[in-house]
Amino acid sequence: MTLSSDKDLNGLDKPSFVGEHGSHCHSSPAHAAWGPEEGGGTGHSGTKLAYTVTDVPPWYLCILLGIQHFLTAMGGLVAIPLILSKGLCLQHDLLTQSHLISTIFFVSGICTLLQVLFGVRLPIIQGGTFTFLTPTLAMLSLPTWKCPGWTQNATLVNASSPEFIQVWQTRMREVQGTIIVASCFQIFVGFSGLIGFLMRFIGPLTIAPTITLVALPLFEPAGDMAGQHWGIAFMTIFFIVLFSQYLKDVTVPLPSYKRGKKCHFSPIYLFQIFPVLLGLSLSWLLCYVLTVTSVLPAAPTAYGRLARTDTRGDVLSQAPWFRLPYPGQWGTPTVSLAGIFGILAGVISSMLESVGDYYACARLCGAPPPPQHAISRGIGVEGIGCLLAGAWGTGSGTTSYSENVGALGITKVGSRMVIIAGACAMLLSGIFGKVGAMLASIPIPVIGGMFLVMFGVIAAVGISNLQYTDMNSSRNIFIFGFSLFAGLTIPSWASKNSTLLETGIIQLDQVILVLLTTGMFVGGLLGFILDNTIPGTQEERGLLAWKQSHEGGMESSQLVSKVYDLPFGIGTKYCNVSWFHYLPACPKRLSCDRRMDELKAAEQKNSVKASLERNSEIGADTRI
Repeated sequence: MTLSSDKDLNGLDKPSFVGEHGSHCHSSPAHAAWGPEEGGGTGHSGTKLAYTVTDVPPWYLCILLGIQHFLTAMGGLVAIPLILSKGLCLQHDLLTQSHLISTIFFVSGICTLLQVLFGVRLPIIQGGTFTFLTPTLAMLSLPTWKCPGWTQNATLVNASSPEFIQVWQTRMREVQGTIIVASCFQIFVGFSGLIGFLMRFIGPLTIAPTITLVALPLFEPAGDMAGQHWGIAFMTIFFIVLFSQYLKDVTVPLPSYKRGKKCHFSPIYLFQIFPVLLGLSLSWLLCYVLTVTSVLPAAPTAYGRLARTDTRGDVLSQAPWFRLPYPGQWGTPTVSLAGIFGILAGVISSMLESVGDYYACARLCGAPPPPQHAISRGIGVEGIGCLLAGAWGTGSGTTSYSENVGALGITKVGSRMVIIAGACAMLLSGIFGKVGAMLASIPIPVIGGMFLVMFGVIAAVGISNLQYTDMNSSRNIFIFGFSLFAGLTIPSWASKNSTLLETGIIQLDQVILVLLTTGMFVGGLLGFILDNTIPGTQEERGLLAWKQSHEGGMESSQLVSKVYDLPFGIGTKYCNVSWFHYLPACPKRLSCDRRMDELKAAEQKNSVKASLERNSEIGADTRI
């Protein structure tokens, strides 16, 4: 199981469990089931694509592949509300958890449509991000927001009581407000073009501790969940590892349809595409069998009771068939300065990861490397997505999903239309309330086992960024080691002594306290400061290899325009507006002029070629 080295700022949210066959793609015949052999073009990895980014597959392929992308992202989308439920005092309110899952599905569908149509315009899924989890949980762990003791006892919780609703909605509104305000910073950084300026000072030694420290604090809650029944948790881990590592090259014949061949069976690398989904489903099914046969204990205090499928209540029957999420459904958001600064650390980390996702996605879908205006627009639209996520109340922001980038290489279908179909599947799943309720009823040890695998890979993604640096250098070893150690110890100490720091001799402001309890901020800030102040060559710091990994070949500006220009003729319409080229997130006037020059040069070349051919024909006739 590897995460592609194509993704230089690897998307940490949900790493892709794909095989080692070069840039996610391999010589699987699976594409025979998904697209025509004559379609598309060649990706930057050199692999033949069935459909490139601007191609439109048949409608039935769009639907099937769109649903596949939704299923691939589902693990991460479900994980975030379930992790947040404890900090929001909702661990015993499964119906509200299902509403949160439905909401994050719905908002992710909206954000994906915005990104594909008006953002970076690459086929890339948007969804909830793990980078917001750590600062959000740090904020909710402050004495002000710690859950009352009675909310931890399932027998004392009445989910419909006004007192309980006030407890969790007050915390959710605080999270919403901080995300909304912090998203404005991302919108500004994107549409102002500042993202290009910031990238000059950020290298692998800043990214590595930041991403690693996103995952490490989450191992404790994951271990607590898995510890409810280690046997079930290890079984889930076993299935995921089996499918993603040992069976990734095994094909499964599945029925498919293709013009000329009618209905037939095509070999699909099913285990490579859906290891998490398959592992979770099998463990869930086995838990159901063990529950029906009374193998798992039913006593409330017995070990392993939470592995039963009937302990989560009758949430499926209580959930409505149709429920339309809407902005402000939990009340009017509130804002605190402490929360904003904590979430800003997650915003910065999310932006850096997304830039890496853009480059990887472009290579895998047959598109040229994204120009600066497309990157700026993509980050700006992600900021709008975070604002919408805060307004709707998902408990998280949105970012680009890495495993869906990997799916592009596996299916060899890089069409934008497929992702649009996947976004529509997300919207429909968010409206059907039974879907979220069903996913909220997954046994806790099954979720814990899945989290242990996912968080382990996320931590490894962060460390893998060190491949660009010279790790034989004592300078680099010191920077990474000290940043990582400080990012683990300082937040742990600050969290345990938060009451002392607020009321004691030190009396730190809540803003500083939230930042000190956010490990990825502490580690990332130290890595940034040390890497930019301690003397070191660019090669030693990994900046040369970092930049080379983002460089693409010389591409025709006409192709760049076709992929990245604004849709519906918006870019072409405003090409002649004098102030248009001053907007960093819009196609430049220079590119429009260059495009016209290329068209004129092509016409002139064709004219000369036609003239030479005519002269050649006349000469031949004269000789005869």
